[in-house]
Amino acid sequence: MTQTDPGKTAEEKAQSRQETKQALKGFGRKKQNLIPILQKVQGRLGYLPREAMTEIAEYLNIPDIDVYGVVTFYNQFRLTPPGRHSVRVCLGTACHMKGGYITLDAWKRRLDINPGETTTDREFDMDTVACVGCCTKAPVTVVDNKPEGKVEPTRVDGILLAFEQEREVKDKEESESS
Repeated sequence: MTQTDPGKTAEEKAQSRQETKQALKGFGRKKQNLIPILQKVQGRLGYLPREAMTEIAEYLNIPDIDVYGVVTFYNQFRLTPPGRHSVRVCLGTACHMKGGYITLDAWKRRLDINPGETTTDREFDMDTVACVGCCTKAPVTVVDNKPEGKVEPTRVDGILLAFEQEREVKDKEESESS
């Protein structure tokens, strides 16, 4: 189960509004500033939550839907918070021919999310990319900016298992130190 804007506390919403207000400083209230404002706010928050878009619309004195329309038109903008780990599945020609969509399906099943979404625990976000330039290693998945080659469904399981083991070690170290 995923949400485009996971349930946030009133404090988190207030924090998003405050960060947005800070990002708006230095921008005139002209509609042509919309994209640079969106870029700056996303740079601060990692994505564009509803309350940030509302704050921007109010600042520029434009309808909320105009802000949302721009955010959803350009794929540089995110509506979901980024996960702690990013997964980018290549669907370029070489990866497509070598099973990129099968790899994508494996990630979707294992993480229970679709491209453009974040897991409910905010551990992973996933998206697709056109090409990462590692065609000889197809199918490729970029995990936390590190290209992983020959990623078949069993390799997806292995990558996720490594994250799980890393988390268990970290949790054990934290419990021993407290």
